[in-house]
Amino acid sequence: MTTGRRYHSPRREQDAAETRRDILRAAAELFATNGYARVTVADIARAAGVAQQTVYSSAGSKSDILDEVLSEAIKDSGGDATVEAIRLAEDLPAALGLLARGTRLGNESQAQAVDIIFAAMPVHENAAQLWALATGEYRERLLDTAKVLRGKGFVEDVGGTADLLWFYFGFHAWRSLVRDNGWTWDDAENWLARQALAALG
Repeated sequence: MTTGRRYHSPRREQDAAETRRDILRAAAELFATNGYARVTVADIARAAGVAQQTVYSSAGSKSDILDEVLSEAIKDSGGDATVEAIRLAEDLPAALGLLARGTRLGNESQAQAVDIIFAAMPVHENAAQLWALATGEYRERLLDTAKVLRGKGFVEDVGGTADLLWFYFGFHAWRSLVRDNGWTWDDAENWLARQALAALG
């Protein structure tokens, strides 16, 4: 008796992965341009050049797609590299300068994702879950940074330091200065580093 083997096609898997990337890319553009609430799965399908059912089978619902878009952005934000660089800092000003640069680069490179987050929050089916996804890893890296600063003797309180780091280097700080007030990224980076140093030093 012969037993059937599952057919494996690397080409088909590659095509499926490319289709999924096209869907996520199209969705990100639409979410950023039109706002999460105004975008439908049909819009995403049309922009990606696929059938609506393909969107569901490849990437899921609109909410699933948003989660995936944000997860990809978080993964590409460079938080781990920033923490590792801070481990080598010789003093608190140097450490906060590295943190200002790292969070600046993350927010600048992922500005589209940040815009999507703020646009989606008021209308998302589960805003609390969305915010937790968007901020969870970011705040974890800031907590890791606070632990590094405590280990190097630069600060005393890990929890309070992590809270201050979020205040000075979280989404709202960068968005308020650059997006809302028209500051350059360089000016915002330098000012936030100085303010954080004044608060922690």
